[in-house]
Amino acid sequence: MRRLGLVIAAALVVTAHAQAATLTVAPRDFSPLRATLRVSAQLSLERQVGVRLVRPNGRPVGWIVAPSRRRTLAIGWGGRIGGKRVPDGNYEVRLVYRSSVLATAPLRIDTHPPDLFGLHADNGNTPFAGDNALLTTISPNGDNFRERANISFRLKEPATVTMDVTRTVKAPRSFYTLTAKLGRGPHTITWVPGSNLNPRTYLIQLTAVDRTGNRIVYGAPNAFVGRHPRGVVVRIQGVDAGFAKPSYLPGDIAQIHIATDAQSLSERVFHSGPEQVITYADNQFAGVEVDSEPTSLDWSAWRDVSHTILFQVPDLPSGLYYVQFTAADGRVGYAPFVVRPVILGQASRVLVVLPTNTWQAYNFQDVNGDGYGDTWYAGPPNRTVNLGRTYIARGAPPRFYRYDLPFLHWFYWSGKQAEFISDSDFDSIASGDQLAAAYDLIVFEGHEEYVLPHEYDVVQRFRDLGGNLMFLSANNFFWKVQKKSRNTLLKIGRWRDAGRPEAALIGVEYRANDDGQHQGLFTVQNSAATPWLWAGTGLADGSTFGQFVGGYGIEIDSLAPQSPPGTTVVAQIPDLLGPGLTAQMSYYETPAGAKVFAAGTLDFGGSATFWPVKHILDNLWARLSQP
Repeated sequence: MRRLGLVIAAALVVTAHAQAATLTVAPRDFSPLRATLRVSAQLSLERQVGVRLVRPNGRPVGWIVAPSRRRTLAIGWGGRIGGKRVPDGNYEVRLVYRSSVLATAPLRIDTHPPDLFGLHADNGNTPFAGDNALLTTISPNGDNFRERANISFRLKEPATVTMDVTRTVKAPRSFYTLTAKLGRGPHTITWVPGSNLNPRTYLIQLTAVDRTGNRIVYGAPNAFVGRHPRGVVVRIQGVDAGFAKPSYLPGDIAQIHIATDAQSLSERVFHSGPEQVITYADNQFAGVEVDSEPTSLDWSAWRDVSHTILFQVPDLPSGLYYVQFTAADGRVGYAPFVVRPVILGQASRVLVVLPTNTWQAYNFQDVNGDGYGDTWYAGPPNRTVNLGRTYIARGAPPRFYRYDLPFLHWFYWSGKQAEFISDSDFDSIASGDQLAAAYDLIVFEGHEEYVLPHEYDVVQRFRDLGGNLMFLSANNFFWKVQKKSRNTLLKIGRWRDAGRPEAALIGVEYRANDDGQHQGLFTVQNSAATPWLWAGTGLADGSTFGQFVGGYGIEIDSLAPQSPPGTTVVAQIPDLLGPGLTAQMSYYETPAGAKVFAAGTLDFGGSATFWPVKHILDNLWARLSQP
């Protein structure tokens, strides 16, 4: 009887201890990679207590807090015992006094993110050729065919899933977000874009977060990150059309690659430049139609696969042209091409070079469907661009309407005469001697940044023989490129690092770029050295211009030690991009009679139709077009 009484008394003591102690752990679903576990305890009396972690079968893992005398406890635990990470699983946290458990709390340790199993996409209809589990083609034009992108996956645990639809350049830029709390099992998230989005690929980034805060992102943060879970890519298709090469002779049989799910197309040819219309968007072309009878194409057999048609280049004067393809639903695609002269110098002693290499370098068309543009501007280590790709913005070359088209307008509206080539056509020119025999002036109207060795050689020889040069942009002859194949450019390095600084040819060299954050006004100086340049403008030393376009800048050039002797700064924008980073417009002449003008800012040619630049160009043309 006495023994039974002692047992009952001991049980009462343990019960009293248990009632007098509390144990709290938070969060109960715990990821040591994302948070610190908060462990707190409180006792009514000071005791020799510790906190122990045990498995569900009661087997101890170890002490979270070693026993010591205490009445309260509050610590943060990082998920390690004995210096080792505790494996994922279900556990029990115990407040222990001697051999007695005073209080318990469940704990689940989970460091694994909520994988999206079986991630795939479809368009709800038939796939387009080249589509795969993570690439689907849609065309949201209201015809109930490939209108939406369905992204499907399966979860093994509940998670919050966020879908970000992004445009990619060097990194994804989200413009549409959808978040949902989802349970275990299969799920489908649908994106139905508006019909006004540019045809291109869009990277769908999916972020899944579980109850413990573990997070996983599908969709690489840049084009070249390794071992990153792939996201879904949605290709919005319009009328994607482009020539296989940048330029042709009249009468050539050209190839045009077209991808669209339109059932029929109309085909019309336009001349870019003479039109009395101002274009205000990167994805638009305007021109003068060269054939009033459009051609109709039955495209019903090619709705699911790209197809190449043959096109005979009409007998047209040298210049920039485009074929416009229009679907019945109003979707439009442009395929620009250059018509080069059959005989150099036959129609004019002035040659205008269109920067098709630069256009393709800035073309973020994503042919391989990884969500990023196939260009070195998507980021290193990509070093190639293909010259036969369609342009991303419905076929209009990048920045054409801002930097190139205004020059063409000034050229045609002022009645000038010239022949045109693409910069790829220098391959077909034998030498600078041939150029000098055919032309007195070569105009680089746009951003001539990427230059093959042969182009550099013949242009330099042309200048050395007394040929005149006009550069209406900045950052010209900067990168050395080579042909990796017939239609692919390989980026090698800077020409100045190869021992051929661009300033020795142009007069100035590239200095800096701030993407147009600072725009400034040119101030005329040394006007007595080039009075013909300012004639009729009303400008003199100290005069400024550029107010009419909000100033100049973006990329700037300045004189360098390698600038030819006698190179004169005729106008400048002091310290535009910082102390010493001054944009300089320059002019020099050589003993052989060459006259070379360089604008010094990227966007100078883009103001060709505004006063006083249009008069400055008239003056330049009058002087430099003469031998």
